[in-house]
Amino acid sequence: MDSTAIAIMGASGRMGQMLIEIVNASDKAHLIAVTERPGHAWVGRDLGEAMGGAATGVPVVGDPLDAIVKAQAVIDFTSPAATLAHAKLTAQARCVHVIGTTGMSDDEIAQLEPCARHATIVRAGNMSLGVNLLVKLTQQVAAALDEDFDIEVVESHHRHKVDAPSGTALMLGEAAAEGRNVSLTDVSDRGRDGITGARNRGNIGFTSIRGGDVVGEHDVIFAADGERIVLRHLATDRAIFARGALKAALWGQGKGPGQFDMMDVLGL
Repeated sequence: MDSTAIAIMGASGRMGQMLIEIVNASDKAHLIAVTERPGHAWVGRDLGEAMGGAATGVPVVGDPLDAIVKAQAVIDFTSPAATLAHAKLTAQARCVHVIGTTGMSDDEIAQLEPCARHATIVRAGNMSLGVNLLVKLTQQVAAALDEDFDIEVVESHHRHKVDAPSGTALMLGEAAAEGRNVSLTDVSDRGRDGITGARNRGNIGFTSIRGGDVVGEHDVIFAADGERIVLRHLATDRAIFARGALKAALWGQGKGPGQFDMMDVLGL
């Protein structure tokens, strides 16, 4: 089997370095280039040397186009603005664009649609197998229970995470809303503080916890009078997200243009 050429956007961050490790360990893919923001100390250097090791022949570039034109797949865990810029380039290059970037607004997500007419885009708020199974279960449980069961999504992450609720929490909220055949926009309940009044029947609530080095914990609570159902996923190793992203990059080879998610990749 031919080895797929992978470009990673944002090499020096925690996810970037984990992705580098996972791709380097794969016998189905190889790194062709990585990026960092212009002016970063790594730009212009060999990746191995920038990471404190031996030269690998993989360049760190400041212009994402220099990486994308060489790649069969781009893995992107950056920022919404950067991801949108990358999507325009991957559309021109007709390569697979795997997007794990979180914190994208509905308007930003809509801007991916023109790019998906030319490239294969796989976007998910979470790339892990376990989380995507949890999403499916959440949809099924929400469909089975009526509004006597209040739904709360509780998520915990490390102190450095900049967006809330997490992309995974929003995936779970969307799944619950889909199960109840409602729009999450209409029933989302966030940021309670002070005298908020009683909980509105049918709302889907979100609570975000930030602290320490928590990789990711998500609970979906279905609470009624006298009983609760709790669906939980605990992530203890960031590698699960990197492995899922690589799986998506390989899955996308040979697919036509369009937008896909990890449910498609995993056949769920």
